[in-house]
Amino acid sequence: MAVSTVPPLADRRLAAILLSLVALLIFTGVDTCAKWLVQAGLPIPQLVFSRYVGHLALVLVLAFMAGEGLWRTENRGTALLRGGALLASTVTNFWALSYLPLATTAAILFTSPLWVCLLSIPMLGERVGPRRWMAIGVGFIGILVVTRPLSGSAHWAMLLSLVASVCVALYSILTRRLAGRESTATLQFYAALIATLGTAPLALGDWHWPTDAPGWLALALIGVFGWGGHQLLTVAHRFAPASVLAPFVYVQIVFMAASGWIIFGDAPDGWVMAGAGIVVASGFYIWLIERQQARRAPSAEVVESAL
Repeated sequence: MAVSTVPPLADRRLAAILLSLVALLIFTGVDTCAKWLVQAGLPIPQLVFSRYVGHLALVLVLAFMAGEGLWRTENRGTALLRGGALLASTVTNFWALSYLPLATTAAILFTSPLWVCLLSIPMLGERVGPRRWMAIGVGFIGILVVTRPLSGSAHWAMLLSLVASVCVALYSILTRRLAGRESTATLQFYAALIATLGTAPLALGDWHWPTDAPGWLALALIGVFGWGGHQLLTVAHRFAPASVLAPFVYVQIVFMAASGWIIFGDAPDGWVMAGAGIVVASGFYIWLIERQQARRAPSAEVVESAL
């Protein structure tokens, strides 16, 4: 009698959760490297270019080995717009990191589920019920707690993090529109291509080499971390649906706060952590609502891919 080598469902989901947590830790490494290099004086276009050029090369190599065609698509305009949203989110996030602690940028970026709810109305024709509106309102209270716009401690770069969060939401909405219509490899290709080509002229025209060993290490790792984190998330989504993995994304704020404290000495204050808790709670509540709806219509569940 043949023995099945497929792990039980519970084991697959546990493996998926662990892979997701490692991926989030690696993505924290991307922002940590970016902040280190920005503080060392390297231009932001160069960092974005370094983040995506290696990713693009790896996508091309893997697609060539698999015999996949990446350029052919019936939704090129949407794919290009999605890549533009990803590029804008990365640029504004890296720019914000040059002024703000990692925990602060992370807390603001975690408002993206709120923007997804708002953008889904005009872009996807979805209906946002009263419970979601309540969660959105609570989430924006969390933003105000983090940013404290009327206090003297508010920094204009927080607006950059808000823009980055909106761009992440737009990227997510466009991913939903393309899911099931384009392969993951094609979506990866266009996203990395737009980011690489969009920053290449500025990056190559004003290139700065690191001046110390930590800088060289950070520059080498920023692209590797980005690609590695995405690959782990892709595998994780093969083992478990997005509804299982979604809540664990908020663990990243712990990773970001720890990295900012250990590496840069930026201990998060009580306001940032309190506001982050409010934002996380509102996002988690929105996830609960979406999961209830997915149970009523299982075919509607979308597995999203992130770069």
